[in-house]
Order: sequence, then structure tokens, then C-alpha cells
Amino acid sequence: MTTIVPALRMEELRRCSRRPALGPAPPGAVSLAMGEPDFPTPSPVIEAAAAALRRGDTHYADQKGLRELRAALASRLPAHPGRMWTAEDVVVTHGATAALASAVLAMIGPGDRVVIPEPAYSLYADLVVFAGGTVDFVPLAPDLHWDVDALAAALPGAAMVMFSNPSNPTGIVHRREELEALGKLLDGSDTLVVSDEAYHRLVYPGHVFTSTLEIESLRDRTVYVQTFSKTYAMTGWRVGYLAGPRAVVDAVAHGHRTHNGSLNTAVQHAALAALDLPDSVVDAMVDRYRQRRELVVAHLSGIPGLHLVPPEGAFYGFLRYDADLPSEAIVRELAERAVMVRAGAEYGPSGEGHIRISFAASEEDLRTGLARIVRHLGDERNQ
Repeated sequence: MTTIVPALRMEELRRCSRRPALGPAPPGAVSLAMGEPDFPTPSPVIEAAAAALRRGDTHYADQKGLRELRAALASRLPAHPGRMWTAEDVVVTHGATAALASAVLAMIGPGDRVVIPEPAYSLYADLVVFAGGTVDFVPLAPDLHWDVDALAAALPGAAMVMFSNPSNPTGIVHRREELEALGKLLDGSDTLVVSDEAYHRLVYPGHVFTSTLEIESLRDRTVYVQTFSKTYAMTGWRVGYLAGPRAVVDAVAHGHRTHNGSLNTAVQHAALAALDLPDSVVDAMVDRYRQRRELVVAHLSGIPGLHLVPPEGAFYGFLRYDADLPSEAIVRELAERAVMVRAGAEYGPSGEGHIRISFAASEEDLRTGLARIVRHLGDERNQ
């Protein structure tokens, strides 16, 4: 009898990963679990893809991405004194997921330590495990911004530090002074910074987004990761990209062409069309997210047993609850009450005692889901 056993690395990934395999919400349930815009992809993007197909753009593209797309992306990167961004500094990838995976697999090997301030997007830790590295989780401060002292203790000797800004799952926008503090901590080291800025356009009044590439002390060590998914409601199109130090970009390009190959050619023409959309298209979506964010804050504020740091960016609320149950058990209980959310423990040890709510859902689903959450975690448990 033949015995088939997955590779040791895959077994390790299965053992360590807290990421669930998500599907559609069952009939009668509402999903506040998916980080996916509920808006349709703008029609000029769809039309650009269709036009590309009609004119025969159905063959392999440059494995780093269409040069015209890479040049357009390079021209939009934050100004870098002393360096002119060019197409050669950009790799177009199969979503930000492939950009992150390619960066980790290209730069991290067995024994390398990667610092991840957490709660953090659960893909980061999984990728480090996949590459054979070691994850060093560093808890955030109570306000969900970085605990700079804790980072100072963890960073020496680290090969990489990874984070998202604005943050998934916390909705925090890391301030310029936080980024500058990180730069000071890394002075004199060779530590790479992977900055996932997928939600950079989703920032709410009273908060200011600063790209890591704008920080002088960080820009020469920063691997900048971006996607079309959130800004342009293009999750299913799978277009991401990466820019950074040339040595990293070249290594990523080699890795990406090895395990992914070139991105769909017509989709890259669609991405070019997305870049040409007027700001008003994105601003209209952001304004809807702002209204939903206000709806979340209004529904969850002042509820005994529930505690929310108001989201500053992205479209997530990271809700702390007082119930003495693991977050995965809370998620199961809420699913039984027909609302789907994500367990805080998925995002790191400090995420326990929280659930993540996505407000990239319709207002109707959001109101229904929030009412069910409050009724279960607030009202029922505090009577």
C-alpha cells in the first residue's frame, strides 16, 4: 500500500496556521468576515479587459509585468530623493498575496527571524513558516498602535519586520512618528521592512496616512507591497505589485516567475485602466466606507461587555469582548446566530478575546450582523 505524506514544511504550516478556509455565508446568514469590497469593479476597468481580449492580448506577458504598467506604477510611488523609480523597480504579481509570498520566500530561509507586530494579518506568519523562518510576535500597545519599547527589544538580529498600514485587522493607521521611531530602531542593521499598504486610500477623517517609502530612514530597506483589490474593488482580478531595493526586486522577480509565472495579460491592461480612473470613483467608495465605519462605531459604543477602538483606516473593526470564551468559540456561537466574523486568535496571541468585523458589506447586512453580535455578546451575556 502506497503511503503519501506531505512535505515536512506543509505539515508545519498546517500545525501553525490559524487561518480558516472561508466560503460563502450559509442561507439566512450575513457575512462580516470577508475583507472584500461589495462594490462592483468600475466599468472602465472591465471594458479595458474586454478590449484587450478582442484585440488579441491573450498571450504571455513579460514575467515582471507589462512594462507600461510597471512604468505607470513606478511613476506613482512616493518620491525618493537620489533615486528615480523606474519600471525595473516594480514586479507585477498575482495579487498582494503573491507579492508577500515572493518577498518572504526570496529573502527568508531556515533560522531567519521575522518580527511581526500583532495582531496582524495572518498570512504573514504563515509565509514565514512556509519559508522555514521563525516568527517573533510583538504585542501592540493598548491603543493598537506599536509598542515601541517592545519592538526595540525584539528587532536586534531580525532579518525582517512585516506589517500592514492601515492595519488588517485592527483598522489602525500608523502615524509618521511611529514609522520614524522604527527607522531609528533599525539604524545600523540590515533588517528588511515589508510594508503592506493595501488599504492606503481607506483613511478616515482625523487621520493621516504616511507611506513607509516617505520615511527617509526606512525607504532604502523597505519592500513596498500594494494591490488593486481594495482600492478599485478588484479582488477577483488578482493584481498586486511590489517595489523596493533592486536586489530584493530581482530576487522576487525570479521567485515569482518560478512559482507563478506572468500575470494574465488582459488583466494587466485592466489595471492600467484602473490607474486612469478619476479620483472621484475611489472617493465615492471611500465615502461609503466612512458611513459604514460610523455605523459600526455607533452600534458598538457604550454596549456593556464590548470594547472597540474606532477604526482609523481600512474597513475592519477589531472588537474586544468580556465573555470568558476563546474567540474561535465565539465565532462558532455567532455563526449559529447567522452572522459570520473572524476569530481574533487568527491574527496572533494578542488577538484572543477579540473578533474582527469587516464593514466591506452592504449597510443592510451590516445592520443585521451588528444587531446579532450585540444581542449575543452584549445583551444576552450581560443580563
